[in-house]
Amino acid sequence: MSSRALVTVIVPGFDVAPWAGDALASLRRQTLAEWTAVLVDDASADGTGALFEAAAADDDRFRVLRHARRGGLGAARNAALATVETPFVAFLDADDVLQPGALARMVGVLDETGSDFVAGAYVRLRPDGAGGYAPGAVQPWVAAATSPERRGVTIEEHPEAAANIVAWSKVSRTAFWEHSGLRFPEGRLYEDQVVAQLMFARARRFDVVPDVVAHWRERSDGSSITQHEERLDVLRDCLDAMAEGLRVLEGTDHPLAARARVGQLLRMDVPRLARIAASHPEDAYRRAVGAFARDLWDRADVARLPLSADALPADALPLLAAARLW
Repeated sequence: MSSRALVTVIVPGFDVAPWAGDALASLRRQTLAEWTAVLVDDASADGTGALFEAAAADDDRFRVLRHARRGGLGAARNAALATVETPFVAFLDADDVLQPGALARMVGVLDETGSDFVAGAYVRLRPDGAGGYAPGAVQPWVAAATSPERRGVTIEEHPEAAANIVAWSKVSRTAFWEHSGLRFPEGRLYEDQVVAQLMFARARRFDVVPDVVAHWRERSDGSSITQHEERLDVLRDCLDAMAEGLRVLEGTDHPLAARARVGQLLRMDVPRLARIAASHPEDAYRRAVGAFARDLWDRADVARLPLSADALPADALPLLAAARLW
């Protein structure tokens, strides 16, 4: 590791050879050159490990951890976290892309504010139909979480930040992870959602910037986990992660953030899952989505959230009814 490094970027990957080159190139293009990266090959069966090793041989800012057995994103990130020696730490999934100024912008803000972490905006990187990928627009909930720029805030002062639930949109102080005992859940999907809520709940102060810092790839071959929410096991991990993240906010005495998160889930996540449930062949899938939706609506009522049928997307209630969830 370079003695000049300010930030360690943790890059886990499993069978991501078609896309990892773009992720590593996005690190090389950073306007902040003082970084090091831990590339975690999570027992890949394709050329991911060889690609990581070649990167490390060519640039000593890269180093490689190789797992003999697949442990998942949570285990890969935790293994790399144990090796971090820089003042700051960030994450980049090996099929995603950092924007060139991302590290400079976020490390610079933390240098000025002294906050525990900073979160930026992100967009989807979707297949363009011509063999490539094109970035989309910043989604409304992402904009609400990160715009306008805020410095030195708490989650009660900026509760809409709770919608920023991904690991790779943030740079943190390494000491914050150490002092807070933060680690990712292992052996499950959507592992970054509860960690994000713990970060917001435990931070003394955090910052948000409206800059798009990362492009989140939707793989053209359909192998991204978020492209398989029709699977019952994936759904259950998704619902568990959202519910656990909400419980973190409720259990750490952040009522405004918990209220904001209930509204976000009802507006953003329930309609998406209801669309899948409406034509799903398994009753267990519909029952799980329905129970989750009803629980959220009850929480909204108890919290006196200003929600009504009109506050949901226009097709939400018809979808819930069609799926026999409402």
